[in-house]
Amino acid sequence: MRPLSFWQNSPDTPGIRARLLSPLGNLYARATARRVARPAAFRPPMPVICVGNLNAGGTGKTPTVLALVQHLQARGLRPGVISRGHGGRLPGPVEVNERRHKAEETGDEPLLISSFARTWIGRERATAARAAAEAEIDILLMDDGHQNPDVAKDLSVIVVDAARGFGNGLCLPAGPLRDPVAQGLARADVLISIGNEAAQSTFRAQWGQYVKIPHVNASLRALETGMDWEGTRVLAFAGIGHPEKFFGTLRYLGAELVQTVPLDDHQPLTPTLFKRLETDAKAIGAQLVTTEKDAVRLPKDFIREVLTLPVRLHIDDWKTLDRLLAPAIDAAKDLSR
Repeated sequence: MRPLSFWQNSPDTPGIRARLLSPLGNLYARATARRVARPAAFRPPMPVICVGNLNAGGTGKTPTVLALVQHLQARGLRPGVISRGHGGRLPGPVEVNERRHKAEETGDEPLLISSFARTWIGRERATAARAAAEAEIDILLMDDGHQNPDVAKDLSVIVVDAARGFGNGLCLPAGPLRDPVAQGLARADVLISIGNEAAQSTFRAQWGQYVKIPHVNASLRALETGMDWEGTRVLAFAGIGHPEKFFGTLRYLGAELVQTVPLDDHQPLTPTLFKRLETDAKAIGAQLVTTEKDAVRLPKDFIREVLTLPVRLHIDDWKTLDRLLAPAIDAAKDLSR
């Protein structure tokens, strides 16, 4: 991912490089429009909820998928999840097994999700959906896929980081988008923006005029684990879309961040890299801490040396989401009877 300064953070002030690259961004947007216009290759027998984004990564899709999985399970449903398995070497389709598979095989996000619900990966989403359709599930969630038409969708959820918004509003490589804002939101049913109150206010001021669909606020909150972070000296490392969000959460909890190590999204945690982190932590007398997503990529020999800070998505307005989810939930319950 390009740093935010490359693209600027306002739809009104694209940088000079963004303006020079805008013709390529226009081509990218047209290619996306042609792709999503194709008819679906497969319509599963159960309802499909797609959790996607317009930005190229780092918006909070995985926490949103987990929140929806647990919400549906609380209503007596058996959700399954399909994912492309980014970063994994297995082409699929294959059901992910958290005890048998490794992150380098399936990708870190599917491996994490598989501890919450049955999960399938496949480079071709339709093949993963076909495999899932043969299992005993009654509703299917797609982790990403808003720009992929291969699987018919019954409800499309767009997730955005409220603090970053849609950048300069331009498509790759001129901006951070895989889909123009108006075009992408027109195909969606609901927008979930993730961030604190200040970020939400800024997002609405900059992008509210483009949002013509239901809009729900949400925030990421640390899961209570009994750990007292106040004053704890930590070396924090994270290979997620925006590592600073994780570091900020630790600071909010009172941890003393002696050193932070931002890694690339999905970056493999090799023994060599981890040895360096371990050596640095010992030299400064700090505890190693990382995210749930990074933890599934840890070498087995080092898992016990690292604390994990899990976060969960807190959605402000479940009533709006439940109203939108109702047809899919009703159809799923009919299937399970």
